[in-house]
Amino acid sequence: MWVVSASGCRWLGVGGSVGVAVGGWAAGTLPVRGGWGLWEPRGSGFALAGALLAYLGLTLLVAAWWRYGVLLARGARDGVLATLACWTAPLLLAPPLYSADVYSYIAQGAMVLEGHDVYGGGPSVLGPDELGADAAASVGGNWTDTPAPYGPVFLLLAAAVVKLTGGAVVPAVLGMRLIALAALALIVWAVRGLGGGPGGREGALWLAALNPLLLIHVVGGMHNDGLMIGLLLGGVLLATRGRWVLGSVLVGLAVMIKSPAAVALLFIGVLVARRDGGVRGLLKGLVLPGAVAGAMAAGATVLAGTGFGWLRTQSVAGSIHTALSVTSDLGLGLGLLVGDDPDPVKSAVQTAGLAVAVAVILVLAWRAWRGALDPVLGLGLSLVALVALSPMVQPWYVLWGTTVVAAVAWRSRAGQVLAVVSAALVYETAPSGRTPWFGFVVAGAVLVAGLVRVRRDPWPTAVGGTAEDAAPVAAGR
Repeated sequence: MWVVSASGCRWLGVGGSVGVAVGGWAAGTLPVRGGWGLWEPRGSGFALAGALLAYLGLTLLVAAWWRYGVLLARGARDGVLATLACWTAPLLLAPPLYSADVYSYIAQGAMVLEGHDVYGGGPSVLGPDELGADAAASVGGNWTDTPAPYGPVFLLLAAAVVKLTGGAVVPAVLGMRLIALAALALIVWAVRGLGGGPGGREGALWLAALNPLLLIHVVGGMHNDGLMIGLLLGGVLLATRGRWVLGSVLVGLAVMIKSPAAVALLFIGVLVARRDGGVRGLLKGLVLPGAVAGAMAAGATVLAGTGFGWLRTQSVAGSIHTALSVTSDLGLGLGLLVGDDPDPVKSAVQTAGLAVAVAVILVLAWRAWRGALDPVLGLGLSLVALVALSPMVQPWYVLWGTTVVAAVAWRSRAGQVLAVVSAALVYETAPSGRTPWFGFVVAGAVLVAGLVRVRRDPWPTAVGGTAEDAAPVAAGR
């Protein structure tokens, strides 16, 4: 049947992407002002119709993506890059989707240009006559007075966009989308270079770049996580090719976008230690990648002129409760049981969660150094563990580890589980950026159904085994 062929999946996905984009014009994260008559609220009835169209389109996109992946796992060959272009194109001119974060980015870039301390205050400091004032008015409530948790490299990119566009909302948003597209191109380049493990590049690109969670939150929502991931993967790719110094520089740049990228330095160190061998190689791996990245980060901070305030704002996001954070939910529940003020217990549980994540990362790094685990796969699993145990978790954070796992072991059981999680999490957030209760219900239903499906019918490997065989194959890279 047409609908179950690779080409049928491509065009079904195009229809879904068009639905998401068109629905977003009515129900997306529209600006409070400065929409130029293009991105303007047009009444609750219109917004409801747009939301329904966006949800329908998203469901078509997820269904097409999943079927496409099954076909690739079974040996089908198709132009994944062509499919990626087709699915991405409808989103290019859409308003911000599924998040208001891009308005924060624009406002923070304007703060840099206007001379405000971006690490000392939030977008609310912008006056009505200053650059970025319209974007600041559209920033989500919790983030209006929150200092930037991002490194100076990203803030300079945002400032460049604001300067080129004069801070006008529509062109500034489209400028940030160009950065998101550059991030997508980086991800594609790095994933292709890392090879994908058993099954090859097409399947790796399917899970990493064609992933609906990435399309709606990196291309549609313009989250800077995409740029962090692209630089991180690029650095790891160079390190696997023996160019660990340049690789460490790229990871240092990724840290200047968002700090969790620093985990990659540990596994670049593992690659260096395994290549050089002995105590000398181990010491070299433990010290030099971090030193290179640290020197680059310090130099970039000095040149940017924004100061080292980003070092103290890394925890600001953790103060905002997100329902996807297991440690925050558990800490809050325990805190309410034992006293009137849950915050001390919640903070203790969050800290314990991060400690467990660090322990898991160190175990994975040790196994990679001993040769029992592919270092790149170990990095991907480490990022998954870090997200799962973090005090603040957003749906798109899962992409940190998913893209790395995809690059070397997309057929593995871990790859299949992350594919299911990705498919579920697209429903957690509404096109408007809100998190309605029914989003969690739908996401939970998709998660359970998907996990049951992959348990009963695991994907075959390229050599005729099951997906459970893929991880050991990847470890032999």
